[in-house]
Amino acid sequence: MNPQKICFCLSLVTEEDFRKLIFIGKEVILMKTKVLAALVATMAVGATCAFAANPFVDVPSDSWAYKSVVELADAGIIQGVDGQYFQGNRNITRYEAAEMVAKAMAHMDKASVEQRALINKLADEYADELNNLGVRVSALENRVGNVKLTGDARIRYIHQSEGDKDKAGEPVNAATKNDDSWSYRVRVRANAQVNDRTKVTYGISTNSISFADNSKASDSDNNNIYTDLANVDYNFGGNNWDLLVGRYEYDMGNGHGYGFLYGDTFDGAQLQYHNDKFAATAGYGKFKEGSMATDTDGVKTGYGELDGFFGGGRAAGSAVGVYYNDYTVAGGKDRTGSFGFDDSWGAYASANFGKWNALANYEKYNNTDSSKDDPEVWVGRLTYGAANFATPKSWDAWVEYLNADDGFADNGDFIGSTYGWREGSLLNNVKSWGVGVDYTFAKNAQFQIMQSFATSAKDGNADPGEETRAQFVFVF
Repeated sequence: MNPQKICFCLSLVTEEDFRKLIFIGKEVILMKTKVLAALVATMAVGATCAFAANPFVDVPSDSWAYKSVVELADAGIIQGVDGQYFQGNRNITRYEAAEMVAKAMAHMDKASVEQRALINKLADEYADELNNLGVRVSALENRVGNVKLTGDARIRYIHQSEGDKDKAGEPVNAATKNDDSWSYRVRVRANAQVNDRTKVTYGISTNSISFADNSKASDSDNNNIYTDLANVDYNFGGNNWDLLVGRYEYDMGNGHGYGFLYGDTFDGAQLQYHNDKFAATAGYGKFKEGSMATDTDGVKTGYGELDGFFGGGRAAGSAVGVYYNDYTVAGGKDRTGSFGFDDSWGAYASANFGKWNALANYEKYNNTDSSKDDPEVWVGRLTYGAANFATPKSWDAWVEYLNADDGFADNGDFIGSTYGWREGSLLNNVKSWGVGVDYTFAKNAQFQIMQSFATSAKDGNADPGEETRAQFVFVF
């Protein structure tokens, strides 16, 4: 007998059981009386075996449903109640439906793209049951046809005390008071797997909106929702090469360093070669957040980075790297903007020792004006533990030291970092310590608190005020 196609349907429902099992031709359809958000998905999975003897004594060989039952049984998708009786009118549980999905997943290589997408939808519906059955649903994250929505929401409190007075009698920074201390932000991402090599990402974000904002909720100037991600990511060359084009999040240090001044929205293109031991990255584009984005002439950069990965066992995940940025500003010598850096370079080392991580990061920025000093930044952080959003009650604690030269405020601060937590006067001409704790109090929900202390100005006697930050972060 020629190979047959095995077809079956499952309803995507959220309730615990299914009402009735009926057969129509070569389709097995699981239906329920009350259809609440039911999506019927028909899948065809190839089978090469010929019909065996009647597997179930309660399915007559002259029944219109006989071939469908035998084909499904031969493929191992259904096994009946006890291997002898089919009992087609019996209610089935979600676990039994999940078992059918798992067996369909095993035949995924014989399915078309459309059929794979339908199987994937079923795998999403029965993810919990599949996990309990030992089926790795996580392996399907990069499956073709999958669109995954993620995001985060943050409610933040920031207070900075008033700084010392400078020579002009003005405080280095004003104190944050009342509603000015509170803000919120929401971000949503859509990740679409186009094929096994290509992924498209689109993301939107609100501004960090202060509770002190007295404008109307409909005021677009103050309550913007903007596109912060819009890119195509293509893997090739045995998945060792990666091309990223569009709007993405660029940070100096490639996510391994401290992220002192910049780690935010960026329009450009990036090519990266990577393996388990080494990564080389090159890119070019324009800054779209931070002070560079508001510069009158616009600031662009060509950048390169080399990363090395090392360690095994308790040292696994350790890394070292160097990176370089060559800045260009439209208008050349006649430019009207305030950005005054020609180029910069940095280096980092991140070493793991079991539950401990030690990070050191250095950066140097070269001024276009040779009469000015070229500011440097030193950052060191020691962390114990790891707060994981997926693991309730996980936590970490850290202490850090910052040494930043005078010069950043005079040259248009980057201030576009989504990684560093300090703001304003704590980013320039300062020596400062900081401590913090991150605690996952529920799955996908984390509380974070940070505090600066022993802060002093490097040049002059006017010290900035200390900063306290506390925030709730929720991911989905």
